[in-house]
Amino acid sequence: MTERIDGHTILIGLMAYPIRHSMSPTMHNNAFAKLGLNYAYLAFEITNATLPQAVDAIRTLDMRGSNISMPNKQKVMDLLDKIDPAAEMTGAVNTIVNDHGVLTGYCTDGTGFMKSLEDENLDIRGEKMTLAGAGGAGTAIAIQAALDGVKEISIVNKKDAEWENAKRNVEVINSKTKCKATLFDIDDQATFKKEIADSAIYCDATGVGMKPLEDLTLVSDPGWFRKDMIVFDTVYAPRTTKLMTVAQEAGVQHVFNGLGMMLEQGAEAFKLWTGENMPVDYIRDLLFSE
Repeated sequence: MTERIDGHTILIGLMAYPIRHSMSPTMHNNAFAKLGLNYAYLAFEITNATLPQAVDAIRTLDMRGSNISMPNKQKVMDLLDKIDPAAEMTGAVNTIVNDHGVLTGYCTDGTGFMKSLEDENLDIRGEKMTLAGAGGAGTAIAIQAALDGVKEISIVNKKDAEWENAKRNVEVINSKTKCKATLFDIDDQATFKKEIADSAIYCDATGVGMKPLEDLTLVSDPGWFRKDMIVFDTVYAPRTTKLMTVAQEAGVQHVFNGLGMMLEQGAEAFKLWTGENMPVDYIRDLLFSE
C-alpha cells in the first residue's frame, strides 16, 4: 500500500457505523493494487449526526466517492445532487460518485445479487421469486429483480417495523415495472410454503442465520424445497447457514450464501468510480477461499 500512495492518490471512502469489521477496504485496495490504479479506500465511522459534514468532505477533499452503509443509506439521499433511478425506487443509496463536485447516489446491492446469479450461469428473468425480508438488502433485491425482468415476486415479511416498507416495495414494483409483486404475512406458514413451491428461487434477505441467530432459519422443513430450484441466503457469516443446510438436505442443486452478492455489489461500485472492471476472480480467491 505504501508503495502505491503518493501525491496523486485518489481517495474513496466507506461511511457507516459501526464499520471497522468491513471486508470492503481489503477488497477494493487489493483490486486497485492488482490493476495498478492509484486509488486508496478507507473506512470512516460516520453516524446520521456527522453524515452532512462527511458528505461535504467528499466535495471538499475531491474524493472520487464513497460507499454508504447503515445507518446512513436513506439519510444520505437528501444530501446528494442526483439519484440514480434504481436507487430512487429502492429508497436507499450505498454508493456515491463525485463528478467534479456533483454527487450522484447509486444502489448496487440489487445489481450485485443479480450478477452473482449470472456468475453461476443462472437466469431468473421471466421466473417467479419468493423473497423474505424488506429491509435494505431485501428492498434492493426486489427492485432490481423487477427491473431486470423477474416476472413475479412474492414478498414475505413479519408485521414488524419493516412491514410498511414491504408494502411500499410492492406498490413501487407494481406501478413502475412489469413485474407483479404481492405481500404476504410470513406467519401464514401455509401460504409461505405454497409461494416457495411455485417459485424458481427462494431468497432470504433477513438477518436470520447470522449471529446471534445463526442456529435459526425461516424454513426448517426440507420438504418445502424442490431439487431444481435456487435457494439463496444473503448471509455470508457463517459460510453455511442453517437455511443452506436445510436446502442441501432437500437435495437442492443451487444453494448460495451472500458472498457472491457482496463481491459483485462491490465490483459494480468499483466500475462506477474507476471505469475499470474489478478482477472479481482474483478477489474471490484472495478473500473468500476456504
